[in-house]
Amino acid sequence: MEQSPNIPQRVLGASDLAVAPVSLGTWPMAGVSSLEVNDADSIATLQTCAELGVNFIDTAYCYGPKGESENLVRRALTNCRDDFILATKCGIHYGEDGKQTNDARPETILNECDESLQRLGTDRVELYYLHSPDPKVTIAESAGAICELIAQGKVRYAGASNCSLEQIQEFHCVCPLTAVQLPYNMLQRDIEQKTAPWCRANNVSLVVYWALMKGFLAGRLTKQEQLDQKDSRRNYPMYQGEEWDKNQDFLNQLREIATECDRTVAQVVVNWTIQQPGITVALCGAKRPWQLEETAEAMNWQLTPAQLEKIDSAITARGQAAANRRFQ
Repeated sequence: MEQSPNIPQRVLGASDLAVAPVSLGTWPMAGVSSLEVNDADSIATLQTCAELGVNFIDTAYCYGPKGESENLVRRALTNCRDDFILATKCGIHYGEDGKQTNDARPETILNECDESLQRLGTDRVELYYLHSPDPKVTIAESAGAICELIAQGKVRYAGASNCSLEQIQEFHCVCPLTAVQLPYNMLQRDIEQKTAPWCRANNVSLVVYWALMKGFLAGRLTKQEQLDQKDSRRNYPMYQGEEWDKNQDFLNQLREIATECDRTVAQVVVNWTIQQPGITVALCGAKRPWQLEETAEAMNWQLTPAQLEKIDSAITARGQAAANRRFQ
């Protein structure tokens, strides 16, 4: 499968993994919180990665009650798996009640890894994250299990997702981290306070999700638009009431900048994200090829200093935005 030769790659932490600064997130493909998902479009999206220079694909054991996203990755990459760096996650699964639950006990992590490898159709993954801390298990125990998987050759490098800085530090003491995955976007920048500086100082990469704030910062939702009753985004503060109005006003300023540089709002937002200090990769979810094509284009150009200054002024004017959970 021919890959784009022009994308400048970045090394994850102290590893030998060189990745494009925009990666593909496969959560939307699970069909849990996204509407109008189908296998044909999802597989086509995954198979579009190579030609766009996107060589880093992110999934998880719990992306779908039956591992839908991991299975789709296997089906799409059967003949070219070695062309890609795969990341998956452990420690969350669906219970009998159909809801996600944390379980990061060492025995669970070991079993989930084996099942993920089977679903993915591979003998190893390049990056394996603890998906989220389990309040019933110490971080050290969970990190120890991932260290064991590295020793077994099933995992090449360790990652931690949705952890506080203190939990990241505890994990790193037991099992050196290559990457940390946390939410980050123009309106949710808390990790700049403590976590990003620590990661830079310790050569740990930041792989950020929600760069487009669950699609809002793609710029296609208007102020008057009503989300579908089944759309899970209705539950997020940023999509409600006064926050929604403030965010739409902010979005109007981004639209002006996008017009000025002849790009889409999504491309402006993703380009800004991968230019921020300490941010190695922006993880962009997609369920249609055109969505990935749009965000991947953000790797091929750069906002000017003047445009970056306009964005920073707009962010400052917008003020602190609401969030379900904050990571500093």
